[in-house]
Amino acid sequence: MVAKISVGNSLYGALAYNGEKINEAKGRLLTTSRIYNDGTGTVDIHRAMEDFLALMPVRSKVEKPVVHISLNPHPDDVLTDTELQDIAREYLEKMGFGGQPYLVFKHEDIDRHHLHIVTVRVDESGRSIDTRNNFYRSKQITRELERKYGLHDAERKSRRTDMPLHKVDASAGDVKKQVGNVVKELNRRYRFQTMGEYRALLSLYNMTVEEVRGNVRGREYNGLVYSVTDDRGNKVGNPFKSSLFGKSVGYDAAQRKFARSKAEIKDRKLADMTKRTVLSVLQDTYDKEKFIDTLKEKGIDTVLRCTEEGRIYGATFIDHRTGCVLNGSRMGRELSANALQEHFTLPYAGQQPIPLSITPEGHEETPSLSVSEHGKDWDGMGLFTTEGPAVDAEEEAFIRAMQRKKKKKKRKGLGM
Repeated sequence: MVAKISVGNSLYGALAYNGEKINEAKGRLLTTSRIYNDGTGTVDIHRAMEDFLALMPVRSKVEKPVVHISLNPHPDDVLTDTELQDIAREYLEKMGFGGQPYLVFKHEDIDRHHLHIVTVRVDESGRSIDTRNNFYRSKQITRELERKYGLHDAERKSRRTDMPLHKVDASAGDVKKQVGNVVKELNRRYRFQTMGEYRALLSLYNMTVEEVRGNVRGREYNGLVYSVTDDRGNKVGNPFKSSLFGKSVGYDAAQRKFARSKAEIKDRKLADMTKRTVLSVLQDTYDKEKFIDTLKEKGIDTVLRCTEEGRIYGATFIDHRTGCVLNGSRMGRELSANALQEHFTLPYAGQQPIPLSITPEGHEETPSLSVSEHGKDWDGMGLFTTEGPAVDAEEEAFIRAMQRKKKKKKRKGLGM
């Protein structure tokens, strides 16, 4: 995380810069201290100015009392608003501004979300807050926060940009080096909780991994073996022991990785974003290929494991936005392999979903409403948001089952 600190004389200028951007829906006000906050995420610039002035001395010898700070997490860090608030508060506390009035803004006008903080370095008595060695103190504090919250080192160039990942190509030569580079980078970038999830991630890059167990001179050992595959998942060439690439990608490291990933995903609720996206796409189509392609456009790869007959028996989602690999069943029964198999093999699979309307007894049937026609009018009520499924998954399954029963009865009545 990179922190940039500037000082100046124009309090109104700093407030107006952030306030106008926030009020234009290019961000939101996250939190304040000793400054009025109505909880809407917007800011009254003039009211904020008055609150600051009420807490500052009329006369002060402090030159350039206004402090404007920007906190910039690494683009790969996915943080909730609550986590961003906590990071801002801890940073200000450690920098000596914890008791000062301040506002914390989240800017969303670029893909890399970041924070801006406006505060002052003079207290109510006119005493100046010590800002000597601010650069070195700030750097030390950001390092501490990176370790505490598991953040990337934003001052280093993004390795994702410097070292783009490609599928391992057995025909290109130097396969061992290709495998080592991909395995190490995937372990650095992604979180996965089981060997199955790890294997699904590796499959995107024409690789797989297997556990090996043995006994040498009475001592049991566990290890990992990596293999290159073709585009169909068939192994090609000779396998590689994990020890060839270092302990960081071996069996023991993988077990620690599973435990650490599980804790991070749970504590930071990282699966929620993936689940919302997958469900919103799923409820819009019964076409499996369209489902996979749409998710890919949104930054999520889908790995479906199928039998020779084509039946889905496993589903894993790799969310490149959050760096999380998640089995469907881990996110809920509605995303399990069985639920997906049923969804994509219904009689109307491949067709557009039919809007569902249930007519109460004694009332005339009313036309169902589609999102495209009426979404604009009702979106304010949250009826057509993409935050989750429009119909409960269990309810959908029940309705489908009833529809199948009706069809069977009709066939029997026709003597079929």
